[in-house]
This record gives sequence, C-alpha cells and structure tokens, in this order.
Amino acid sequence: SRSEDTWTLKYVTGDLFSCPRDESLAHCISEDIRMGAGIAVMFRKRFGEVSTLKEQKKVPGQCAVLTSDRRFIYYLITKQKASQKPTYDSLRGSLEDMKSHCLQNGVKRISIPRIGCGLDRLQWSKVSQILEQVFKETDITITVYSLPKKAETTVMKENMR
Repeated sequence: SRSEDTWTLKYVTGDLFSCPRDESLAHCISEDIRMGAGIAVMFRKRFGEVSTLKEQKKVPGQCAVLTSDRRFIYYLITKQKASQKPTYDSLRGSLEDMKSHCLQNGVKRISIPRIGCGLDRLQWSKVSQILEQVFKETDITITVYSLPKKAETTVMKENMR
C-alpha cells in the first residue's frame, strides 16, 4: 500500500538551473510561447525548441513538455498572451496536467521557481496551497528555488528591458 502523504515541498535559495541534472523543471508561460521576460527567457535560451512546444498546441490549463537529457522540462500554460495575468484556476489545471505526465513517466522530483509569483504577481501563499492540493496524494518532491533578494531584483530588471 502506498503511504498517503509522501509528497514534499522543499525550499532552496539559489539558482534553479543548478538543481541536480536528473530533476525535471517546470515554469509558467503563455499559450503564445513568447518567453520574453523573467525566468522564461532563461528557459528559452537553455532549452530552445520553441517550435516543438508550439506544435503541441497547448492551451491555458494544460502543460507542454520537452525532453532534455534524462529529464522533462514542463511548460505550464497559464494564460493566452504574454501580456495577460494568469488565474489560479489555469495554474491549477496546468499543474494537474503536469502531475498526470509525472505519474505516467515515473517522475519523482521537480524543481520550480516560485511559479506565477514573479512577473505574474500571484500570491505564493495561494500557489503553494494549490501545489499541495494537486500533489498531496503522490510521492513527488517539489523543490522551490528562490534567488537571494538582491539577485532576484537584478534578474527581473535585466529581463524586463
């Protein structure tokens, strides 16, 4: 029998991309796959394959996926256009979609930034609740990476230009 609540939410201060190379990654983007601001810029530069993502024709509340090395990179589609703000419902839907993929593919560890809480301005207290509701009956560990405050401001500014 599987133990009920073995999912874990961990917090780390540091660079998301320094996480172990076999951990899957996830972040939020818009349906238009612009990835022109915030941490999405770094995902685009690092993993590319924008056309592969576009071909998946995912809509808000779904999740597009790339395979990189031995891990998956999840693109949570939380809004139609880059200029819009996501809703908690679309975020929840895209996380549910990601969860199904994880369960089908044996993914046990995912590293994320504070999804929805950078340029998208959702509240982390609510987002972390949604993560718990979606993942509580799984044995998936989610590690949340936050940059030290000063670095975070710099990164945001650099990617806003």
